[in-house]
Amino acid sequence: MGSSVAPCRVAYNRAPHKTTGVSPFKTVYGLDPLTPRYLTPGAIKERPSVEAKKRVKEIKGIHDKVREKIEKTNANYQSQANKHRRKVFFQLGDLIWVHLRMKRLP
Repeated sequence: MGSSVAPCRVAYNRAPHKTTGVSPFKTVYGLDPLTPRYLTPGAIKERPSVEAKKRVKEIKGIHDKVREKIEKTNANYQSQANKHRRKVFFQLGDLIWVHLRMKRLP
């Protein structure tokens, strides 16, 4: 029985993401497959079994680390984007300049 997972997809999913530092495959399944054959149902039975509660705890730990890393990266992006911006508050009656562009609609 052949594997239905394409090798190129596995190669992509094994690559660590810039933001999280871990691969999408590891984020979801808690491990990086060595080959596409490693993903077939028969290969799962051949792997050593890990106690279910321990395995769930490991995967939740990975999810927590990924979530923290994403939040940290997003905060960094936000601070860089807002570095040269300033908050402006308008009051009722303030005069403002509005620049309208003429757009042609079909």
